[in-house]
Amino acid sequence: MDLEDGVVRWRAEHEKTGYEHCTPVTAEALTALEEARERNPEAEDSPVLPASTDASRCVGRSLVRYWWNRAQKLAGLEPQRGRGWHSLRRKFASDLMDQPLKVLCELGGWKTAKTVLQCYQRADEDRLRRALASRSSVRT
Repeated sequence: MDLEDGVVRWRAEHEKTGYEHCTPVTAEALTALEEARERNPEAEDSPVLPASTDASRCVGRSLVRYWWNRAQKLAGLEPQRGRGWHSLRRKFASDLMDQPLKVLCELGGWKTAKTVLQCYQRADEDRLRRALASRSSVRT
């Protein structure tokens, strides 16, 4: 992470697709990352979410899953199939649907647009209706 420039570099060795890329982050995210960094006294390359037993290693999946389930419960949400970390990526892709596809792919870290179009973007009824309403009338 380059906190001064507000950019996160996603290393190829930590990406399931091997796609190394850099992404700018919002001021809000930057503040959260800075706070997380202050809580971990390890070296600069240490994880944002360190394991409690070894701050040089990432927290385990089971604990993160527990956090997700706990947050869902505290928010008063009933568990639903398909709601999880990928639902956040789907929301991100759908919220930014009006952006150029290349920009969305870079921001979301998708190597190809195919993945975004097949797996992540969801056009809801409201968006479809707005698209139809904005359509220019055709003269015949």
